Amino acid sequence: MQMGHTLPNIAKDIDCTSYRIPLGVTAGICPFNFPAMIPLWMFPLATVAGNTMILKPSEKDPGAALMLAELARQAGLPDGVLNIIHGQHQAVDFICDDPAIRAISFVGSDQAGTYIYRRGTQNGKRVQSNMGAKNHGVVMPDANKENALNQLIGAAFGAAGQRCMALTTAVFVGESKNWIPDLVEKARKLKVNAGHEPGTDIGPVISKDSKKRIHDIIDKSYKEGAKVLLDGREIVVEKYKNGNFVGPTVISEVKPDMTCYKEEIFGPALVILCVDTLNDAIDLINNNPYGNGTAIFTTNGATARKFTHDIDVGQVGINVPIPVPLPMFSFTGSRGSFLGDTNFYGQNGFNFYTQLKTVTSQWRSEDATPEAIQTSFPRM
Repeated sequence: MQMGHTLPNIAKDIDCTSYRIPLGVTAGICPFNFPAMIPLWMFPLATVAGNTMILKPSEKDPGAALMLAELARQAGLPDGVLNIIHGQHQAVDFICDDPAIRAISFVGSDQAGTYIYRRGTQNGKRVQSNMGAKNHGVVMPDANKENALNQLIGAAFGAAGQRCMALTTAVFVGESKNWIPDLVEKARKLKVNAGHEPGTDIGPVISKDSKKRIHDIIDKSYKEGAKVLLDGREIVVEKYKNGNFVGPTVISEVKPDMTCYKEEIFGPALVILCVDTLNDAIDLINNNPYGNGTAIFTTNGATARKFTHDIDVGQVGINVPIPVPLPMFSFTGSRGSFLGDTNFYGQNGFNFYTQLKTVTSQWRSEDATPEAIQTSFPRM
């Protein structure tokens, strides 16, 4: 992946070669929701490219990063190549300000991501910042009903909705709105419990503050005129009465100016909007500031093609609810979901952790040293 390009004889006796070299010291700042996966987006590529990395896991669940660092050490990664630091604002400012650090990878909230991008770039650093999202799932009337509803439920409520690629907004087109009662019944059957308990579908959210914020958005939705078809605020898990649980919530008759649509809820809540046509759905999504991911459920290839070409979102799923690319591609969130010019992992990720060097050399043909044939042993 470090291979560059060579063009010989661009002029008489002159060759030009480019190749990629490491930046030096890099840094990663990780969120709480994927404490193993997100570090694995960062330090393997950074170190394979020849850099060292300072990794700051979330203060809410730092253990996974430490375990990964220990596994890397056991696998032979030299001491000092991967370094774990802990903390909150002071640790972030250190990463943004220290002149030795050349590049910063960040995944997390809009507020933190914007701050890190601005402060890091003002200090001359390369920054890639994956931030918030409002991912829409468009349901066409010709979709496979059972598959579409099951995919929506899994993508909206999996991980308790705490993932930047959660499909949090369902857009029912035309007559597909008649499927909403069936979706609600499917959501109602989901089991809320501690994540390690058998049969659990929805675990707790990360903190009491997060639970309160989700409750507040649901309450505000009702006051703004939406209809709460399934309300998870009163859920009680008997074995864990003090847990941060929110039950599956479905909010319908949502309008684009409502809080539940404008803000990323980051909890097990699905908001529903209904539109008349595919063009209306496309316009709705393109007018939303975020561009992380979207999906369409349809059995019509022409519909899928039109959606793919007209939608202004970085990652698109066709009957795939969470279109996160595999590592040979790159995570290509766009617009309000990403700040920077080089995306995570894949070739883009490798490019982020390296820089191009170009060498132009001249070796004149007339300077080549002529040598006579020598049949004896070489002499000094």
